[in-house]
Order: sequence, then C-alpha cells, then structure tokens
Amino acid sequence: MKLVYCLMAALMISFAASAQEEDKNDDGKKAKRKSLSISNEGIKVENMEEDAKDGVYVRKSDSVKLKKVEKKFDFTYAAVDIGINTLQDKTDYTSAAAQSFLNVPANMKNDQLFSLRTGKSWNVNVWPILFKARLMKTNGQKLYVSSGIGLQMYNFRFTKDISYLNNTTPEVYLDSLDFDKNKLGFTYLSVPLAFTAKTKIAKGTWIVYGAGVTGGYRISSWTKQISAERGKQKNHDAFNFNDFNACVTGEIGVSGVFRIYASYQLTSLHETALAQHPFSIGLRFGGV
Repeated sequence: MKLVYCLMAALMISFAASAQEEDKNDDGKKAKRKSLSISNEGIKVENMEEDAKDGVYVRKSDSVKLKKVEKKFDFTYAAVDIGINTLQDKTDYTSAAAQSFLNVPANMKNDQLFSLRTGKSWNVNVWPILFKARLMKTNGQKLYVSSGIGLQMYNFRFTKDISYLNNTTPEVYLDSLDFDKNKLGFTYLSVPLAFTAKTKIAKGTWIVYGAGVTGGYRISSWTKQISAERGKQKNHDAFNFNDFNACVTGEIGVSGVFRIYASYQLTSLHETALAQHPFSIGLRFGGV
C-alpha cells in the first residue's frame, strides 16, 4: 500500500506541475512548461516545450536531476556477521604445559581432541553503530575508513566429550558421559578499524572489498553441556582463556546485494598450554 500511495503522490505532483499556466512567446507558436517527476532514479525537473506541429508538449534535454548527496562523514547502523568457525591449532602437544593441561589418555593429547562439529560452530558479530569517513571519491572509485564498537561472539561444538575445569589449576579432561551437546562460547566487546573500497563496474553496481583489524576484551566465556544424566549445565568461568583478542578481517561482495567476510584471530584463545586460533567465514549484512 505504501508503494501505491507513493505512486499516487508522484502522479499528483507531476499533474500539478504540468498544470501550471503557460508562458506564451511573442509569436504565439510555442509555450513552455516545467515537468516534475519522481522515480527510483531521483527527482527530475525538466523543461517542456510545445511542438509547433501537433501542439504536444515534449521534454527537452536541459533537465536537472536531484540526487542524494553522500556525506564525507557519516554513520552506518546495525551491521551483522553470521558465519561458521574452525580452530587453527598450533599447539605443541609434546610441551610440558600442554601435557599438564590435558588430563586425558596419552593417545588423545593431540589436535583431534578438539575436533568440531563445523556446521554447528557459529560466529556472530553485531556492530550497532559504525562511524565512517570517506577518504577518496571519483566517478568509479571510493575509499572509506570506519570504526565503532560491537560484540564478537563465538561458539565451538565439540565432537568429543571433553570438559573444561578451573579448580586450583585449569585443565581439560575427558568426561565419562556422552553429551548430546557440548559447547564452548565466548563474547568479546570489540572495536574494529577497517578500510573499505568500492569500485564501480556498471551503472549503479559497485564491487566492495576491504580489510582491517579488531581488538576485543573478553566479557564472558562459558561451557554448555546437555546429557541424559545431568540435564543442561552451563558454567561461566575464565578456564585459562586470554582476556584480550586481536583479529585480522576482510570482506568482498557487491554493494547492496551480498558480502562475504572472514576473520582470523591472531592471539590464542588460551593464556598458556594451548595455541588455538579461531577462523570464521560467512555473510555480512549491512556495513560501510
């Protein structure tokens, strides 16, 4: 219905503009009018002149097109990333720290202990507000720098029945139960810094691509386990995890159509013993 109302308003405006009083020339052969039209291409104000032969008004080429002017400094709201996680494991499992941290049988002290259900390990990032500044603009190229604040959220679904424990010293052990769900989750309060470029490939079509970094502070980490014996258990703790993280990020897509993002955490999840780095890839909704 909104579309119908807009079309009716546009027709009324165009009719009202066309119904203006004509300005007759001295020779009485021609008259001029102004035509105002509204469409998805913007607002057009065009001169119209009466054809000498049949008295029909035709548009002339000296039209004025009013477009929305892009600000050099502006804000972007409600950008969201949804993707899947993997763990890049660089741990030296022969080290004393790793051997001590892993309270599992010797033949399981390797990266397979932390194998994931990849299709169920998700990364969600929410950027409520981003400030952007345009660094360059030509007919076919734009460059922006942006920053803001938001949340990076990871969860990892394990295939094995491992548990994190934080008593006198943190450790990972193999539980005696078969878990229906065994998940480790993180939430970081993060600040991004990104450079985004747009290149025009056709009328109204721009390729968007960029790279940047994020720095975050861990505001929550937890495990969630579901089993027939214990039901649902959720445990919030530090579990030997780093308080801070740093990531490199990238994106590519078609502006206004789709965007693909990727993120790699440079810092390890753990303070000691294990060197595990999350890698995420998925779709970005919104953005600069």
